[in-house]
Amino acid sequence: MTEQSAWSFADDRGRLAVAGRRPTRVLAYVQAGATLWDYGIRPEGIFGSGHDGAEPHRAKTGTLPLDSVDYRGAGDDLDVDTLLRGRPDLVVAVSYGHGQLYGLDPDTAKHLEGSVPVVVIDVGQARTLDRVAERFAELARSLGGAPVAGAAEELDAARERLRSAPGEPRVLALSPAGQAEAYAARPQMWPELRVLAELGITMVSPPAGAGVNWATVDWRTAAALEPDVVLTDVRSNAIPLDEVAAPAWEPARRHARTVPWNPEPLCSPQAHARFLALVADAVEGAGG
Repeated sequence: MTEQSAWSFADDRGRLAVAGRRPTRVLAYVQAGATLWDYGIRPEGIFGSGHDGAEPHRAKTGTLPLDSVDYRGAGDDLDVDTLLRGRPDLVVAVSYGHGQLYGLDPDTAKHLEGSVPVVVIDVGQARTLDRVAERFAELARSLGGAPVAGAAEELDAARERLRSAPGEPRVLALSPAGQAEAYAARPQMWPELRVLAELGITMVSPPAGAGVNWATVDWRTAAALEPDVVLTDVRSNAIPLDEVAAPAWEPARRHARTVPWNPEPLCSPQAHARFLALVADAVEGAGG
């Protein structure tokens, strides 16, 4: 590399981000920032999406030290001046397959890219979770990060627990929308749910119909899927599953074990291992 391009990284849009030295002040979408933190990269700031509120949600921030990482906000609160207030020398964003910076207005994203190098990691449904994790690992290494010792072994152990889980308990992933209905995930559209299926877990699919990633169902339909384990969306836009009082859901509520699920998962080995271990606990209990 030349002196003028001492650091560079080719992102998932095929664009090369270049800086005169390795960036040290990283602003990141919350999912990306929490993942990079697991590699020892502390972002100076994070921002959310339309699913987020005025404060960062612990379900999405992992082990980020929120007392020292500036949360810029989300949605309409995000403009270029707000995003740049911490003087970042790199922005790490995610996209869902079209290159657009998730969580940012396209005009805001355009002006942001005119001010600071931007790296975009594709976390869309066409990607495997392993590939997304690999890309975050490559970015972290370029920024001076390293994986936590033993994290890969921990992940392998969690995978093996699921492969050898007893019985065939039925696992349903959903996002409670209110007392009348829920959004049931179509497992094949979510990289982390496809991992569970590949490990031999019986993932329950909602009825065919409208909705690419989610099917909107009433609680009677959700209960009729007869889940033994429910992965429940814990982002701030979903209501807590234990607050659902729909009588039709009551038999499933009494029977099924629940596991917190973040549909915007952290993509480090230790974060993935934690999620798989929670699923393994529930599956083993339901199938034993």
